[in-house]
Amino acid sequence: MELKPKTKEEISSIVQDAMQSAVDFVESEISEERIKAQRYYDGEVDIGYEDGRSKCVATKVRDTIRAVKPSIMRVFLSTTKPVEYVPKGQEDVRLAEQATDFMHHEFQRLNGYRVLNDAIHDALVKKMGIVKCYFKTYSKAKIYTETDLSEDDLNLLLADPEVRLLEQEMEMRMTADEFGVEVEAPVFSVKISHGGMKGELCLESVPPEEFFINRDARTIEDSYIVAHRTEMRAGDLVEMGFDPEEVFNLDSLDSGSEITETEVLARQGYNEDFSEQEGADPAMKNVTVTEAYMRMDVDGTGVPVLHKFLLGGTKYELLDYEVCDEIPMVKLEVDPEPHSFYGRSLAELIWDDQDASTAILRGILDNVALSNSPRLGFIEGAVDVSDLMNGEIGGLVRMRQSGAIQDLSVPFTAGQTLSALNYMDKLVEQKTGVTQNIALNPDALQSTTKAAVTASVEAAAGQTEVMVRNLADGIRELFGLMLRLSHKNMDEERMMRLNGQFVPVNPKVWDLHMDITVNVGLGTGREDERVAALQQALQLQTQVYQNYGPMNGLVSLTNIRNTLTDMMAAAGVRNSDRYFAPINQEIEAQMLAMQQQQQAQIAGQQQDPNAAYLQAEQMKAQAKVSTDMAKLQLDAQKAMAEDDRERDKMAQDLLVDAAKIYGQHGTQVDVARVKAEQDRLRTVAGIAQSGQ
Repeated sequence: MELKPKTKEEISSIVQDAMQSAVDFVESEISEERIKAQRYYDGEVDIGYEDGRSKCVATKVRDTIRAVKPSIMRVFLSTTKPVEYVPKGQEDVRLAEQATDFMHHEFQRLNGYRVLNDAIHDALVKKMGIVKCYFKTYSKAKIYTETDLSEDDLNLLLADPEVRLLEQEMEMRMTADEFGVEVEAPVFSVKISHGGMKGELCLESVPPEEFFINRDARTIEDSYIVAHRTEMRAGDLVEMGFDPEEVFNLDSLDSGSEITETEVLARQGYNEDFSEQEGADPAMKNVTVTEAYMRMDVDGTGVPVLHKFLLGGTKYELLDYEVCDEIPMVKLEVDPEPHSFYGRSLAELIWDDQDASTAILRGILDNVALSNSPRLGFIEGAVDVSDLMNGEIGGLVRMRQSGAIQDLSVPFTAGQTLSALNYMDKLVEQKTGVTQNIALNPDALQSTTKAAVTASVEAAAGQTEVMVRNLADGIRELFGLMLRLSHKNMDEERMMRLNGQFVPVNPKVWDLHMDITVNVGLGTGREDERVAALQQALQLQTQVYQNYGPMNGLVSLTNIRNTLTDMMAAAGVRNSDRYFAPINQEIEAQMLAMQQQQQAQIAGQQQDPNAAYLQAEQMKAQAKVSTDMAKLQLDAQKAMAEDDRERDKMAQDLLVDAAKIYGQHGTQVDVARVKAEQDRLRTVAGIAQSGQ
């Protein structure tokens, strides 16, 4: 057989056949089960009911899924780094830590919690959840118009790699050259865009009814075709560069499969109608767009290469195609079926139990109603029927003869039937592993030993643990896909704030072959037991660090901080950065260098034989200065006290002498003036003493 390149018609035919086959498989064998699962989750059952009887539904599917989903989400999101990249060698440790921090930053930026929540919900209800991760490029350019440009000016403008020429006009004009001579030269007017293409990671949860795969596929990687079919506005396709006439002729799912419409309606609860918008504005028309991934030998080399095909309408008309590296979709599932792509959902395991529990519950309610309001028999013509039908409490019933009314009471058997309902609850617990809280389960509390209670908890959590491990495989693949897309598409270094500090990030230097681990709390022990274990680990870490120093080779500050972070996460506190400063190997190395420098200074001082003598002499000199100052202050205080005593004696002598003069001669002495002069002299002496 001669190998030759395929024509567009041949490519289109192959893709259309493969796509239609995948759609037929999913809609005929998978969609019906997903629709039923959604109905049961919404509180519907397939068993009928009689008029006048109970219509109550035992919502086992919804109750079980709502009970187990918080536990699953807590397992993955209870730590700040649920997924880590593991380096191959010591030289890759810093880059692996950087990649881990960057990917978790991107995961949070892209609202990863909501995406993961939706995908896990789909896996629990509808067999699997699909997460799509891709790199989206978009233009950040601004449009400018430049006029009266010479040829040199134009060449200089277009030399900028971020400038793209959109429109150009040229005319010949007479201009002066460098010698002042009038010559005819071209003058340009151009419209340009300035600014390059930007790109970023994108993350979304794909609705199950929008995902298609071939019948014999086992994984996404080994599939013949994988497709994502959705709805777009016609105007969006025109903006992407497709022919408007071709786009406006495409149809949508409104005129396509009834099964898909039913599944969409089951999920949304309503049906969208865009007929009014379509009539008002064709650009707002909804058209079906399919993004299909297939391996095909387009060039005739004999080697199939993965391509991305863009198909339009429900007939899957080929719009465009290109070579690509990988399929940007990851599957999450809770109960995989060996050697098959589609496994089982949690809803499938218990929807029959919901029918049985509903029938039992309705019987109990009907029995209670009939027991509380029994039917009556009466002799026709002997009882006033209007009185009998009147339900007034204490009302009278007129009878023409005794015994005309007979009680047709129904025995109350609801109490016995409750055991059957409890049996159905236990049956659901056995199938799913979702059981009552151990603290509220009387049966579990009958165990008198801790070992027996622990065994009961582990047995109940075993199936939940299996579901978590199955989901962890999909999450590991998702973070691997994010790593590869970042490595391929992020060409330039950028500054990002990671762990509280701005660092340069360049995904090009990361190792694509790093192992990926998922740090999920799969243990079945209680939270307080895990906290106690972490506390013991912290104590041992602290002892090793204190006894053997920072170069012990066993425990680092990063290890200690990780333990503290896990302790807070186990207690329900995830934002540990508010309480403990971020730390990485670079920061720890700086701290270690500073500590070694301080130790070297201390050691140098200890080795200097004159250091102790000089320090002792310095301390003696400081002590002598302090003693001399204290002695001077004491002497000054003594002098001031002696001066005060002399001046007090002089004041007393003054009063005595004044009295003698007045008694002998009758002359009045100005004692106040003399005393004021003495106080002045005392003040001057005090200032002089303090100056000393």
